[in-house]
Amino acid sequence: MNSTNYILADSLFQKLFLSPLGLNRENGLVFWMILLFTTLLSGGLYYTGGNLPLVTGVMYLTLLLIISLIKIEVSLYLMVLSILLFEQYDIPGFETFTREVSFFSNLKEIPYVPYFHRGMVSPFEIHLTFLIIGLMIHAAIRKDFRFKPLIAPVAYLLFVLAFVFAFANGFRNGGDYMVALWEVRALFYFFLMYLIVPQIIDSTSQIRVFIWICIIGISFKALQGVYRFIDLGFTTGGYAVLTNHEDPVFMVTLFVLLMGLSLYLANDPQRKWILLLLLLLMLGFYVAQRRATYASLIVSVTTFILILPAHNRVRFMKYFLPVLAILILYGIAGWNHTGTFGRPVQMIKSGIVQPDKETNFADYSSNLYRDIENYNLAQTVVRNPLIGTGFGVKYDQPIPLVQIRFPLREYIPHNQIYWLVVKTGSLGFFAFWFFFNSFAAKGTQIFIRLKDPYLKSVSLMIVIAIINQMVVSFFDLQLTYYRNMTYLGCLMGLLPVIHQLTIDEENSESNAATDES
Repeated sequence: MNSTNYILADSLFQKLFLSPLGLNRENGLVFWMILLFTTLLSGGLYYTGGNLPLVTGVMYLTLLLIISLIKIEVSLYLMVLSILLFEQYDIPGFETFTREVSFFSNLKEIPYVPYFHRGMVSPFEIHLTFLIIGLMIHAAIRKDFRFKPLIAPVAYLLFVLAFVFAFANGFRNGGDYMVALWEVRALFYFFLMYLIVPQIIDSTSQIRVFIWICIIGISFKALQGVYRFIDLGFTTGGYAVLTNHEDPVFMVTLFVLLMGLSLYLANDPQRKWILLLLLLLMLGFYVAQRRATYASLIVSVTTFILILPAHNRVRFMKYFLPVLAILILYGIAGWNHTGTFGRPVQMIKSGIVQPDKETNFADYSSNLYRDIENYNLAQTVVRNPLIGTGFGVKYDQPIPLVQIRFPLREYIPHNQIYWLVVKTGSLGFFAFWFFFNSFAAKGTQIFIRLKDPYLKSVSLMIVIAIINQMVVSFFDLQLTYYRNMTYLGCLMGLLPVIHQLTIDEENSESNAATDES
């Protein structure tokens, strides 16, 4: 086709197809997107016999692939929102669309997807793959792309190597491959997000959007829990929980962010919105009914106070002491109150004082089960002190455990800090703490060095999110939950970005001072 014919054809296409839609050659991509998704929808519905959930899922994944290639940070935002919105496990007694999506389930386990034996990948993992592919392409073609150094890279590498060794050691000890995958998946996601998030996020504005996504997603989960609470007549209706175990862990991070934004007088829309949503978040935290998160909240607030410079600590305590006094009075009033009013106090009390078997059998039996678990874990460590059993291997049960509704109870205990030393041994346990302590120490240094009140508050939230996660992991199944570890990896991945922004700002100020002189 010669140039005259090409121009004529191009003009004809413009008049017939683009102009009626208000498009031109520059934004004609919209036309092709509409054409693509119309074809996918109609063809998909015809081919699957009207399976709308399946077709919608395929269209969404197709959209994610396109977004990952042309606007990778948007793909990351959507991933974070999906992590916060969609459950990994059922909430006993409740059916919700956020679980029925099956975002974390293998394709062969999703009811609306035709069964195929090799469907051993989840929609979440497909999205993660798109994100990695998009990042590799962006790194290859973008001239302004620069790799941001990780926080504590040596400690991170040691932890990864210890993790890989424990995986291989499990096979050497006759471990179950599929169980090992269940055990390591969450930490594997953590490693990936910690590595790729700082390479995607570049600016303070992108960090703000990221935090907005967190506020929206976490508040929605609180709303779900509160709706159930209201629907049950302002009671928990005898249900053990009204949200997933992970949701109150996320809420603690927002509480810490609010304290930081308030302390540093950040006149920020996010501070105002969290304040507006605070009652909802607090009610959502209450109806979650997780004893471990009450412990993590107390430790997180204590860490927040201790990590502050002296002058900031004094200012914070002026406002916090009255709140603390009210909480102490509430604790005294609810110490022996077993109804709705005293339930939070009873959950904290059950972690301090052995619950009464007659009046609080649920917490009594739960504590007893955990005590036996911990004894069994200790005996397993004695047998494998240096390198551990490896993943996919059962821990010893010199005292047999009663049956509970968890198929991997012989592999994964509640106390996942002890679980880690059982699986990786003292060497892997050292690598684990060396990494997180190194990160927290470096994060504290960055926090103190920062001047921007918003970034200062976010960095403080990131550091304390580690403390929050470690405390809940000591009491509950939290290092093997996908949502927890992916969220933590994303948060920790923001700190290298904040660090780089600080370095760039200081270099800019230094250059400006040099020019003036």
